[in-house]
Amino acid sequence: MMHRTFRRVPVALLLLAAAACAPLPPPGVVYVSRRPPPDRVDVVVMRPGPGYAWVRGYWRWDRDDYVWMPGRWVVIERGYRGWAPGRWVHHRRGWYWVEGHWR
Repeated sequence: MMHRTFRRVPVALLLLAAAACAPLPPPGVVYVSRRPPPDRVDVVVMRPGPGYAWVRGYWRWDRDDYVWMPGRWVVIERGYRGWAPGRWVHHRRGWYWVEGHWR
C-alpha cells in the first residue's frame, strides 16, 4: 500500500511542474470576452528631446467597450533604456491586458 503512494508522487510533481510553466494572468485581472480591435496606426511626432521613449497607443477596456489610448512620448525612467509595450493576451476565460513596463 505504501509503495502505491510513492508511485503517485512523481506523477503529481510532474503535473504541478507542467502547471507552473503555463503563464498565469496577474491577480485582479479583468477578462474581456471580445477580442480587441486591430491596433490603430499612431502618428509619431518628433521626439521632444533626448531621454524620451515612444509608448505606442493601445486599446483599453472601459466598462463595456474598447477605447483607443493614443501613443505618446514619455521620459525614460532612470536606469532603463526603453519601454516594453503592453499587450492583450488570450486566456481560456477571455482576453486580459498586460501592462507595459520599463526595460
